[in-house]
Amino acid sequence: MRRVVRRVRTVAMHDRTRKILGATVRHTAYVWGGAGVVTKRAWEGRTVAVHHRMRALSLATGDTVAAAEWQDKADSFRRERHQRRMDLIARTPQAVKSAAIGVAGVEGALLLLGACMAIHDHQLYDVVVPTRAAMDAIRAVCWFVGIAWGPTLALTLFAGLSHLWRAGQKHETAPAWARPASGTATDVPITPSIVVTALRDLGIAQLKNGIKEMADGAAGMLGPITLAGCGVEVDVTLPSGVSTEEVLNKRRKLAENMNRHEHELHMVIPPTPRTVRMWIADCGALDEPIGPSPLVLDADMTADYKSGRAPWGQDLRGETALISLFQRHMLVTGLSNQGKTASLRALALWLALDPRVKFRVADLKGVGDWGMFKGLAEVLIEGPTDEHVMEATHMVEEGVEEMQRRGELMRELSAKGWSQDRILADPRFAPLVLIVDEAQVAYGSGARETHVAESGAVKYGAPYGGQKQTSRYFQAIKKIHDQGRAVSVTTWEGTQDPTDQNLPARSRAGNHIRASLVVGTESQAKMALGDAPVDAGAAPHKLRQGLDKGTLVVAGDGIKLAPGQPSITVRTHFIDIDPAKEIAERAKARRAGVETRSPQEPEQEVDHLADVLTVLGEADRLRSPDMLHGLKNLNSVVYGEWTFEVLTQALKPLGAEPRKYNGNPSISRARVLAAIERRAEEAEEATEFDTE
Repeated sequence: MRRVVRRVRTVAMHDRTRKILGATVRHTAYVWGGAGVVTKRAWEGRTVAVHHRMRALSLATGDTVAAAEWQDKADSFRRERHQRRMDLIARTPQAVKSAAIGVAGVEGALLLLGACMAIHDHQLYDVVVPTRAAMDAIRAVCWFVGIAWGPTLALTLFAGLSHLWRAGQKHETAPAWARPASGTATDVPITPSIVVTALRDLGIAQLKNGIKEMADGAAGMLGPITLAGCGVEVDVTLPSGVSTEEVLNKRRKLAENMNRHEHELHMVIPPTPRTVRMWIADCGALDEPIGPSPLVLDADMTADYKSGRAPWGQDLRGETALISLFQRHMLVTGLSNQGKTASLRALALWLALDPRVKFRVADLKGVGDWGMFKGLAEVLIEGPTDEHVMEATHMVEEGVEEMQRRGELMRELSAKGWSQDRILADPRFAPLVLIVDEAQVAYGSGARETHVAESGAVKYGAPYGGQKQTSRYFQAIKKIHDQGRAVSVTTWEGTQDPTDQNLPARSRAGNHIRASLVVGTESQAKMALGDAPVDAGAAPHKLRQGLDKGTLVVAGDGIKLAPGQPSITVRTHFIDIDPAKEIAERAKARRAGVETRSPQEPEQEVDHLADVLTVLGEADRLRSPDMLHGLKNLNSVVYGEWTFEVLTQALKPLGAEPRKYNGNPSISRARVLAAIERRAEEAEEATEFDTE
C-alpha cells in the first residue's frame, strides 16, 4: 500500500504531470473565458452597455456635452431596437402568407409545364412529371444534407471552440500559474520590498547606507503603491544627501532590479522635495496595442475648436489623453518613420470636424500622407523640392498677412466696444491652422529669390530657408508665434531629428505644445521639449526606435498634467490612410454649403497675360514660385488654388509659359509682351475678316 501511495505521489509531483495539468487547465480556461469574452461582446453589441460606459467616461473627464450625446445615442438605439422588434412581429404573418403564395405559384408553374408536355406527347401522365422531378430534387438535397450534417456540425463546433479559444488566449483568461513560461519575469508583482531592494542595489553609496540605517526596513521612504492603468505608481522620498538626478540617471539599472525593461519604468520629479515618482508597467503591457481611435469608431463625432479636446490616445495609466488645440502653436518631432505624421494628422482630422476651422497644409515629403485634405484644406502643397519650399513659405507669409489684417480689424472692433468673445466668434476670425509637415526641409533649403536686372546681372534676394534672421520661412513662423494666437492663426510643425540646424531655437521655443517621439540623444530631447521637462524626467531618448512608434512625450499646456508634472507620455491612436480618408470625407460633408468663397468665378473675365505683366512690374524675369505668389496676392479668388502645372497650362497656348533660366523656371517679360502683341494682331485680323 505504501508503495502504491509513493508511486501515486511521484506521478502527481512529476514535472510532466504538472505540465499536462497546466496545459489542460490553461486551454480549458481559454475556452471558458473566451466564451465569457464573446458573450460580453455580443451583449454590448445588442444593448446600450457601451453607450453607458462612454457616457460615464465623458462625465469623468468633465465633458458634459459628449455625455449628453452618448445618452441621446442610447435612447435612439433603444427606440430603433424596439421598432425593429415590432416590425419583425408585424412581418411574420406576411412572410408566412408570401411563402404559401410562392409555393402555390411554383406548383402551378410545374403543373402548367406538365400540361404542355402532356399535350405535346399525348401522354396524360406527363402532367405530374415536373412535380415528381421537383420532389426527387428535394429528396436528393435532403439526402445530401443528412450525409453532410454530421461533419458539418463537427466542423462548426470545432470552429466555434477555436474562436472561443483564440478570444480567451488574447485576453489571457487562464490563471497565471497555468500560463506557459516565456523566459521573462512576467506577472512579478511590485511590492515594497522589491522597490526598496532595487533602490538599495543601484550602486549609490549614500542611498544604500541610508536604507540600512532606516529602522522600518526603509518602508517609510515609499508612498502607497497604487494601481495606475497597466502598471503601478509609487512616490519614493530619498534619504538626505541623495539627489533625484542620481536616481534618474540609473533608470535602466533600477528597472532591471525590479525585473522590468528600461522602457517599462518611467520616472518624473513631483513638487515634493527629494522625491521621485515612479510608474512601473506590467511586463509586456506597453507592447500591446491600445485600440482604434474614437474618430474611427464614432461616425457621429463632432469637434469644437474652442472648448473641445481631441482624443489623441492613452496615457500610461490607461486613461484617455485629451488635448486642447485652442489658440495653441504645436511642434511634433522625432526620428524618421516613428509616427510623427500620423500623430499630427490625427489631431488635424479631429479638428476638421469643426466646420469653422480653415486649413492650409504643406507636406514637404509629398508621398500622399496628407492627400485626404484635398478639397478640405484651402492650400495643399505636396513635394520636397525647393519650389515646394517656396510655395510653403508663401503660404506661411500669406498667413502673416492674414494675421495682420485680423489684428487691424480687431483693433477697430475693440474701439467700437466689441468684446473679445464676440470678435473671435465673427466669421472673419475663423480659426486658421497652418500645417507644415517635414519642416526641416524648409529650414534646410538653400533656395533664394532671384531677379534679373536690365543689365543682365542676377540679384539674389532673401533666402527662403535657413536658421538666420534673413530666412523668409523662419521669419514668417516667428511672426505668427509672436502674434497669431490672439487672432486664431496658429502653426503646427512636424520635423525630424531636431538639431540647431534644422529647427532653430527661437522657432521651437514659440510653441505652446511640444511633443517628441523617440530621438537619438538627450540633447535632442531637450531641443524637442526644452531643458526643464527633460531635467525633470521626460525621456523621449529612452523610447525604443521601431517598437514605440506613435508614443509621444508631451510637454506644455493643452493636455492634462498632474500637479507639478512637467510632461506626460501618450500612446497615440494610429489612423491608417483609408480610415483617414473616410474621416476627411465626413468632415467635407459637414462643410458642404458652409464655405463662402468659391475657388473660381466663372462670370469674371480674367486676362492672365495682363495679370502676369502686372506682377512682373519692371523686372525682366521672375521665377515661377514668385509669380504664383504675386498672382495669388493680386487675385486670390482666381489664382488661390493655382499650381505650377496650372500656370504652365494657362500660358503655354499663348507662348508665354515658364522656361528654364539659370536652372530655374522663370517667366520672361519679353515673351509676355510678344504674346500680348500676337493676341492683338490676331484680334485685328479677325475683325477685318468679319468686316469683309
